[in-house]
Amino acid sequence: MSSAPHWIEPHPHGIFVRPANAWIDPSRPVSRALITHGHADHARGGHDAVWATPETLAIINLRYGRYPGENAIGYGDALDLNGVKVSFHPAGHVLGSAQIRMEYQGETVVVTGDFKRRPDPSCAPFELVPCDIFITEATFGLPVFRHPPTSEEIGKLLAMREAHPEGCVLVGAYALGKAQRVITELRALGYDDPIYLHGALEKMCALYADHGVAMGPLLPVAGTDKADLRGTIVLAPPSALADRWSRRLPDPVTSMASGWMRVRARAQQRGVELPLIISDHADWDELTTTIREVAPKQVWVTHGREEALLRWCELHQIKARALALIGREDEDEG
Repeated sequence: MSSAPHWIEPHPHGIFVRPANAWIDPSRPVSRALITHGHADHARGGHDAVWATPETLAIINLRYGRYPGENAIGYGDALDLNGVKVSFHPAGHVLGSAQIRMEYQGETVVVTGDFKRRPDPSCAPFELVPCDIFITEATFGLPVFRHPPTSEEIGKLLAMREAHPEGCVLVGAYALGKAQRVITELRALGYDDPIYLHGALEKMCALYADHGVAMGPLLPVAGTDKADLRGTIVLAPPSALADRWSRRLPDPVTSMASGWMRVRARAQQRGVELPLIISDHADWDELTTTIREVAPKQVWVTHGREEALLRWCELHQIKARALALIGREDEDEG
């Protein structure tokens, strides 16, 4: 086999699968697109024909409207695109997120999109998919990024809520994935009280609930008396943390859920009083463990902290290369 298959072509605006005449997560409109998940740096409007999981299509429909040609493909189902055998497998990132496995002329390539390995009650767990070429993200591809147990971070949130009964805890969380993760992790630890939502989070949380994710009681901040928000947990987009909107809340303690909260300077820049290190991306140990377990002949790194992961592969005698894809955000959506 060649060290770089002629049928998979990395370009700045996406990965082109030549025999299928299809692109994976293209950053500009194309005629045929395979979409790993619904975040805006992977799913865009304007494509003609699209293949994605039913949940990802529902997310895309909510955000962009329907594509002219939508093709839902469930986890493990296979399709043939001009001789390329394609299947989608859980990535553990957000609802509907998938790794895309492609097999052509005896060679197998897996594109992970974004992924994580640790349990998440809001989406299907990551599935290990052996392959010859493993195309991975590296958002947190530095040894300093080792995420703590999620239950410990949620425990900090609950402790702050108990210690601050006359105010509320305002948690910044992205609309797709992070907000629902925080909600379901709270429920997993037995928190059954209503959780209050900024209006920008309501539709996506409803979509998750419609797809069978147990969210518990959720209420809008809009229309709720300020006094009734005392002793509660409120979720809002990160952009709302310092916005005029937050003035309607009673003495809020500002928090944010993100893998980047490991970096103290980032928390300070945002004025975050309670940083919660909760990420929807693999940390350093998850990245390196996954590469070991997949045991590919080659690793391609799509975005993030590429240099350290390339060096790790070199030390472990694994061929690796960096792909300069444009339009990728550091985590979730900016």
